[in-house]
Amino acid sequence: MPVYLLSDDLIFPSPKLAAQEGLLAVGGDLSQERLLLAYRMGIFPWYSENEPIMWWSPDPRLILYPYQLKISKSLKRTINKGDFVLTMDQAFEAVIKACAESRTKTNEGTWIVDEMITAYCKLHESGLAHSVEAWLDDQLAGGLYGVSIGRCFFGESMFTRNSNASKVAFVGLVKYLQKLNFDLIDCQVTTSHLLRFGAHEIPRARFLDELATALKSPTLKGRWSFTTPAVAEISIH
Repeated sequence: MPVYLLSDDLIFPSPKLAAQEGLLAVGGDLSQERLLLAYRMGIFPWYSENEPIMWWSPDPRLILYPYQLKISKSLKRTINKGDFVLTMDQAFEAVIKACAESRTKTNEGTWIVDEMITAYCKLHESGLAHSVEAWLDDQLAGGLYGVSIGRCFFGESMFTRNSNASKVAFVGLVKYLQKLNFDLIDCQVTTSHLLRFGAHEIPRARFLDELATALKSPTLKGRWSFTTPAVAEISIH
């Protein structure tokens, strides 16, 4: 399949034209307008430092329906101990930088380059990108961030500094999205970690159809939050 070169025009080719592994186009920019258009079309940016911006729409696509969340017995015990305190949108920049740092330290390389951090912080300031923080003894122990449009949450990355911190944050996010009646979480790329939470692959065509339905609902913009009592409701029995 051809890879398309983007111009300055705010336009993408159809994601159905992407190769099976997902690469659709290169170039363009990370303006808020382009990012939101990409997400609405089922496309996301993913590239490394010193590379052009690359835009992807893989087939199949990994998704999680919030009400199909699976939690292991060991994670349930960790959650019920209550060691971690969860917050939302309290330390977005710290979370995204920690996600970048964690991948660099493990020699995985990171697509969360400086211009990505700047772009997503702007989305956060606009009330469209959100973070979940897990705190242990008042220190940031783990977290995740992503973008929310309509009733779809587009997960971007997570990190952990203490065992299970990011997992607890993820469960907190999904429970929150359940209360908001979100249709799906776009997990983008398949990992064994997310499969264990109940995520599964669906054909890109089906994902695009379900995304279109989710986007018909209004977007919950602004800072998200849950209070300590709400966190207590995450306990699993």
